[in-house]
Amino acid sequence: MDRFLFLTFDGLARGAVLAAFALSLVLIWRAARIVNFAQGAMAVAATYIAFTVTALTGSYWAGLAAALVAGFLIGALVERGVMRFVGNSSALNPVIAGLGLLMLIQAILGMVFGNSYRTMVTPFSSNPVEIFGITVFSSYDLFVFACIALLVGGLVLLFTKTPLGLRLRASAFAPDLARLLGVRTSRMLTLGWAMSSALGALAALLVIPTELGLNPHAADTVFVYAFTVAVIGGLDSPAGAVLGGLAVGVLLSWVSGYGGATLAPIAILLLLLAVLLVRPGGIFSMTKERTV
Repeated sequence: MDRFLFLTFDGLARGAVLAAFALSLVLIWRAARIVNFAQGAMAVAATYIAFTVTALTGSYWAGLAAALVAGFLIGALVERGVMRFVGNSSALNPVIAGLGLLMLIQAILGMVFGNSYRTMVTPFSSNPVEIFGITVFSSYDLFVFACIALLVGGLVLLFTKTPLGLRLRASAFAPDLARLLGVRTSRMLTLGWAMSSALGALAALLVIPTELGLNPHAADTVFVYAFTVAVIGGLDSPAGAVLGGLAVGVLLSWVSGYGGATLAPIAILLLLLAVLLVRPGGIFSMTKERTV
């Protein structure tokens, strides 16, 4: 029973990061109807900037702030400099552009920083603590939960309580009507990309220190899992991204803990297949497809 509880708590901590990464994919999908396959590489680029700032200043918090700012700017640059000029004649165009951008960013990071793994520090201990004899969350896990909770809460307030959030939602759901009402939808699209990239950067910065370390391909596996989470929860559903991330994180932890790490990807693919067969739009998807 103690092992089961430990694996569950560990899975929730991992799932919280997957939820944040999946949420970044959902934001892009809702804004532009694009799955950004370069999201992982963009997040790693921002994490390298955080690593450099932390090394220069000795402050994790300065690195965290640098990652968020860098992620925001990278997202805006990608939308303004690349995705805005990708034609819509085929649905494959943004996919190909994203994959090309992925390879370009990883190649540049490899040339500048090398391909070796770099250890990243965490602001709190990663050692789990025991409560009543049961191993539960570490201090770093609680920090991750706090970051994700603040992030999700902030996004909810932004999109439901502020004029900016209203303009972002209008630009995503009815861009033509929003333009007629005076909303600069192109700016809202750029802002959506920037926010999504900053969110991905935060997720990468939180998860990479708990994995093998930082290298140009550090977020590849995380992106695959996060994309699976987004599809399972529904690419149109932020709530689905959060709940799906927690569920997938727990499933990964259970399968890895009881069956071995090699079975975890198979379990996730089986779950994805089952969801696609039963509810192709995702468990929490909207009942009707909205038009763009």
